[in-house]
Amino acid sequence: MELFHLRYVVKLAETANYSKAASQLYITQPALSQQIRAIENEIGVKLFERTTRKVALTEVGKEFVLHAQSVLREMDELGRSIALRR
Repeated sequence: MELFHLRYVVKLAETANYSKAASQLYITQPALSQQIRAIENEIGVKLFERTTRKVALTEVGKEFVLHAQSVLREMDELGRSIALRR
């Protein structure tokens, strides 16, 4: 799993909408859907419940997002720390 996968999951969780999330991530909605399915297949659990009108996190998805947000914050902090040392 790559960092951009974590960003995709977090953005979809924030927006609860594939089209909005894809737009904010500068990718297409089908590409985002495919990536989310690939992530779920890789880890072996569903992160999102989907209906024709709604996207909602599963309980496992909620835990995943909390950890993903933490990892992304740490990576951002690492980048800032390194930039200050240049």
